Amino acid sequence: MRYMAFDRPVLRRTPGLVFWRLLGSGRGASTGIGADLRRWALLAVWRDERALDRFLDESPVVTRWRREARESWQVRLAPVASRGSWNGVEPFGPLPTSTPGIAPGGPGGPVVVLTRASIRPSRLTAFYRSVPEVDRLLAEQDGCLASVGVGEWPLARQGTFSLWRDAAAVRDFAHKGAAHRRVIGRTREENWYSEELFARFSPYASEGTWDGADPLA
Repeated sequence: MRYMAFDRPVLRRTPGLVFWRLLGSGRGASTGIGADLRRWALLAVWRDERALDRFLDESPVVTRWRREARESWQVRLAPVASRGSWNGVEPFGPLPTSTPGIAPGGPGGPVVVLTRASIRPSRLTAFYRSVPEVDRLLAEQDGCLASVGVGEWPLARQGTFSLWRDAAAVRDFAHKGAAHRRVIGRTREENWYSEELFARFSPYASEGTWDGADPLA
């Protein structure tokens, strides 16, 4: 965790890195208050696969992470859909069908969902009061392979990263869970967020372990 501040200048100078965010994480799968200071993530958008491969092979950032980490997991994602913005930027564009080396899964394949929001200060209490019920629903949801809460800033800039068996499991969680539907309704009615983003991806390669196993294996 202590390297996050030192890694930023190096990442800014990394060739081919189009968009990136270093993210802290919550404890376990929870999206509520509380951070796991031992676990962090890099979300990165690359110009092409070659730039990513060079980063993994040559960057001092990756070398430090591998030396310090007790466990690591990485996944390569092809964007399927995205709406909203992140600090005024739309980081995920449509996947070109001609992109070499990428073969997204079909309609029945695994799906990754990324959500991110800037929460208005006046809505922080309402947001965090809604979290436990949604966390319970997520933990009980058939088809959720892994999930974690992530964030740029404590409390106010939060997100979720979740991996699902297929798109049908995502739809079930979004539309059949009463707790989740209530929260979604309140975010619109009470204007909880000053900015938000929802993106869906097809994972096409993974390496390492997450809590002892590769959830895509």
